[in-house]
Amino acid sequence: MPTHREALLADFLDSVWNRGEASAARRYLAARYTIWHDPGDPWEGQTLDPAGFCDRLAQSRAPFPDQRFEVRHMAVAGDQVMITWHWCATHQGEVAGFPPTGREIRTSGATVYGFDAENRLTGHWQVTDRLGIFQQLAAQHG
Repeated sequence: MPTHREALLADFLDSVWNRGEASAARRYLAARYTIWHDPGDPWEGQTLDPAGFCDRLAQSRAPFPDQRFEVRHMAVAGDQVMITWHWCATHQGEVAGFPPTGREIRTSGATVYGFDAENRLTGHWQVTDRLGIFQQLAAQHG
């Protein structure tokens, strides 16, 4: 049986990242959300308010509007929930100088999400294979 925070995180990933419901993000976020570690993410090291997070969401989803995160594993440690995931999306918009190809891109990663006392997300620490994404994009244009 998932914990309350695991269930909240699963709902957040589905409604916000998979379906792109920016208005739903505000239900899950603390007043300040910090991207503690996420190499290659333009927002790495930044702390965002909910509006800034929604801008990040829109910009991140624009090239891949049909993206899907599939959670593989979850683990709770104190005020954090760690997940491993697979991601796939169709390349439908310009990203990193690559025009859209209409082809599928895949990657995987691990993310640790922080929660506050009110069970709101305070930030994340993430590793993912961004080089693999770049290589897939380059191969599609080779």
